[in-house]
Amino acid sequence: MKEQIRKHALQLGFDACGFATVRPLDHLKKFYDQFIKEERQASVGYLKRYAAERLHPDMVLPGGRTVIACLINYYPPELLVEEDNFIISKYAYGNDYPQLIKGKLHQLAAFIDTLTGQAVTSKVFSDSGPVLEKAWAQQCGVGWQGKNTILVNRKGGSFFFIGILLTTLETEPDLPETDHCGNCNKCISACPTGAIDRPYQLDIRKCISYCTLVKNAEMIPEVGSRLGGKIYGCDICQDACPYNRFALPTPETYFHPSDALKKMRKNDWIHLTEEQYELWFSGKALGDIGYQRLMKNIHNAITP
Repeated sequence: MKEQIRKHALQLGFDACGFATVRPLDHLKKFYDQFIKEERQASVGYLKRYAAERLHPDMVLPGGRTVIACLINYYPPELLVEEDNFIISKYAYGNDYPQLIKGKLHQLAAFIDTLTGQAVTSKVFSDSGPVLEKAWAQQCGVGWQGKNTILVNRKGGSFFFIGILLTTLETEPDLPETDHCGNCNKCISACPTGAIDRPYQLDIRKCISYCTLVKNAEMIPEVGSRLGGKIYGCDICQDACPYNRFALPTPETYFHPSDALKKMRKNDWIHLTEEQYELWFSGKALGDIGYQRLMKNIHNAITP
């Protein structure tokens, strides 16, 4: 049954699928408590509000027996031109991803219902809800959390979105993935703001992605002076990861850049109107933060 579910997940367009048994993540409690104590969550308040639920998935889905973690590749078939242009993260080239991933997970849940012929309860998550996605992806054997805190897959690198399905179905777990970072510190050395201040730990207050993606994030001077033209997210630590030499272009057109985005240059961004923003980027990842915040990011990127 597990292999039938995995096969169907791949047929739905996922690139990897693994299984783990629902249990408390007690081994992460000390780290998570310290993370909150040091206020490393910054303005992302839900990380603190739902700390207990994130460590205890049985609180999220009572009676849950299995976690299914699925990965989907978003590495673009072509990179946006950087000359005379601002830089946005590769994950934001296409449409907003949680809707697509949750849709596929709901299809997988429906397949499980049909396969078992039982009353199976499931919940799906993608970049939402009190679920430690990367920790569960590692428990499910589809990757490990690298020193830059991003999930890395041995065969494909780190340019993947994660989808999590909690279910009351009971299956045999897969073996957890082991850490393959070894002595490599390239991601840590590459970060221009020192946000990865310790291996496997991120101070998001110094992270370019946090400072340009979260609407109420404070742009501290040591980040603002090192944006390097970035106006939406940052891929520096991922680009430095040796495992991303295995990254392949995604066939999922949902994540491909639009013609409008490919044509944008600095002057187009600087003079972007709100009407153009809504027309070109509504429903896209770039549409998440709103016009005013995007223009503020552009101003920060051109202001010494």
